[in-house]
Amino acid sequence: MFPEEAGYWSVTTAEGVREVSKDWQTYSSELGGITVASNAVFPLELMRAMFIAMDPPKHDRIKALFQRGFTPKRIAEHEDEIRGITRDVLDKLEGRETCDLVDDVAQPVVARVIASFMGLPPGDDVIWARLMNTILGANDPEVNPEGIETVMERDFPEVFERCAKLIAERRENPTLDLTSTLVHAEIDGEKLEEHEIVMGFFLLMAAGNDSTKATYCSAMRALLEDESQRKLLLDDPSLVPSTVEEALRMYPAFAHFRRTATKDTELLGKPIKEGEKVVMWYVSSNRDETVYEDADRFDVTRNPEHQAFGAGGRHYCLGTALARLELRILLEETLDRYPDMQIDGDPKYVVSGFINQLRTLPVRLNA
Repeated sequence: MFPEEAGYWSVTTAEGVREVSKDWQTYSSELGGITVASNAVFPLELMRAMFIAMDPPKHDRIKALFQRGFTPKRIAEHEDEIRGITRDVLDKLEGRETCDLVDDVAQPVVARVIASFMGLPPGDDVIWARLMNTILGANDPEVNPEGIETVMERDFPEVFERCAKLIAERRENPTLDLTSTLVHAEIDGEKLEEHEIVMGFFLLMAAGNDSTKATYCSAMRALLEDESQRKLLLDDPSLVPSTVEEALRMYPAFAHFRRTATKDTELLGKPIKEGEKVVMWYVSSNRDETVYEDADRFDVTRNPEHQAFGAGGRHYCLGTALARLELRILLEETLDRYPDMQIDGDPKYVVSGFINQLRTLPVRLNA
């Protein structure tokens, strides 16, 4: 797909991923971006405008702008709102025999939650969800039948056009939402450039739309495929938080993140040269047999530590508290409403080496 790209080192163990994650001086997010292919969907210059693809000190300063709004205490204040959003979405299934958990439950819930943080009206949820799905799933022929080129020719210009309007509105009338935070942010006395605001907005929207949706749907599939695990959870709802952690372990939303070596070094006994790619595979490290017993088994009682949000260090996920809260509420409300739900068809994954998520999960709501 990208024949001009150089090869890379795969880091597949929990120990290796932890070592790379915590050493940003040696393993840079900025030099080559965060995906295996440097220009996989959009140019490296745009990727570097997202704080996830920056190195300190700029990364730290931009991330700090949002950190206070994403503390567990602040996120917990949104529980009633998120539960209300989830119940409203489930209410729309009333009278239906079947649905697709991806499109009919997960997508509308996560889209409304992140959009409420960004200060976007409900009427725009479908538009932004479409844009995030087509850009992140650019290589999937079902998601992008016209081909990956369409993303750069059609979808990214639309993102910039829509964001330009939002930026102009927030400059004129500042609000308390995260979009306004980006627009009015100052780093070293200078405001962010427009493309940095747009890509910061894109990062928050993409993570908010995709990550929770991915893990919730995979968790539901695991529960629907293993009656014994679902029964444990239905009999003891206090296991939901443990189930959330096990789902994050087994089904991290992103398969990998990449770093680039800033100097010659050694990792787990292997010589890494300056400029070489180092790719951390969370789908592997989270099933490291030296860390987890029976690592490929979904166990709602396991309550594991994992690397779905990263393995520590500067780039540890900003949205961990929000993701955990959304996942808990989605599992609680779905299982309470439809305890006898069954898979009704063949689930299909998005074709991607980066995002790890189901594209379809057809279910029968009542047995």
